[in-house]
Amino acid sequence: MTNPRLKRLHPYPFERWRELTADIVPASHLAPISLGIGEPRHKTPAFIEEALVRALPALSSYPATAGEPALREAAAAWVQRRYGVTLDPATQVLPVNGTREALFAFAQVAIDDSKPGATVVMPNPFYQIYEGSALLAAAQPHYVSSDPARNFAVDWASVPGEVWARTQLVYVCSPGNPTGAVMPLAEWKLLFELSDRHGFVIASDECYSEIYFREEPPLGSLEAARALGRSDFRNLVAFTSLSKRSNVPGLRSGFVAGDARWIAPFLLYRTYHGSAMSGIVQRASIAAWGDEAHVAANRELYRAKFAEVTPLLAQVLDVQLPDAGFYLWARIGPARGGQGADEVQWARALLAQYNVSVLPGRLLARAADGQPNPGAGRVRMALVATPQECLEAARRIVAHCRELQAQA
Repeated sequence: MTNPRLKRLHPYPFERWRELTADIVPASHLAPISLGIGEPRHKTPAFIEEALVRALPALSSYPATAGEPALREAAAAWVQRRYGVTLDPATQVLPVNGTREALFAFAQVAIDDSKPGATVVMPNPFYQIYEGSALLAAAQPHYVSSDPARNFAVDWASVPGEVWARTQLVYVCSPGNPTGAVMPLAEWKLLFELSDRHGFVIASDECYSEIYFREEPPLGSLEAARALGRSDFRNLVAFTSLSKRSNVPGLRSGFVAGDARWIAPFLLYRTYHGSAMSGIVQRASIAAWGDEAHVAANRELYRAKFAEVTPLLAQVLDVQLPDAGFYLWARIGPARGGQGADEVQWARALLAQYNVSVLPGRLLARAADGQPNPGAGRVRMALVATPQECLEAARRIVAHCRELQAQA
């Protein structure tokens, strides 16, 4: 016997895409280029690697789940510099092994499955960990679509009152995956008011916060709370990571911060869950959180790629520069080249004929409440490869679209 809730999990998007393309033999005369997986591929800064090596003696000791005081202090200092927010490192900061595992684990703490109809509200499209964590915590996901006409703002106001009454946890992703949208202060104000009225906790996924394209950095949830006079960060926990910021996805390092009344039970859960961060990872993380020069350089690399690729793709796709993140969320509908709106077939043909892999949008979203899948007709492109590869991929995509247009 296995946990019956496991049967409710959907296949992960990349697993599903592999199934959908298992019969394809890509064009062998073109080098493969993947824009599918959002895995940072810029070089890891040397000083982080060096800090990791220097910390090897820490392998001889069990790490504490709460992390070293120096790491919590480094995280709190970064939050102060980045957002102007003061945190107590001892009670309002907790190291985690990347945001993915922490976002999943938090639902196991936040959900009281003894209450009938326990609900987790999440954006749609969404990072699939949100849905899986809800299902395995015996909660019901409720999907809230974003509005392309309002810069992909999530329509929180559309959620019925009876759903909010059952809601125990809300996942927020800002900057959003895959849309790149950043939540403004007015949107945070609405969500905080709903939290106060209904008592749910907000888990704010902010792992893309340091890759942005305007001079003003994205507003963070803790920053929004402080601006609105919520200095205790009640019912708010922010999740952030070094993976995208510092190009260390294999380090599996991040932290959560916010309401001490939620950090304490999360620490208790993690103590039993066996999720203490390795001592060598902690030392390297301290070095990474303390430096901003490599973050600015990384951001410029992405800005340069997006500046080249986005106008080129805009000739044939409905696509625009996002607020932040490293994804383009492009519509392939008939308004651009007459390709039709079946993004799965479009992406299969792109792989077969041009050896470029992108992720069909419907794999990142759900059809719910009688509404169509908001990812249908769109593809997600992760501009994580080299500038040369991203530009070459864009040229092949343009050729693909023009070929389809000629056939229409």
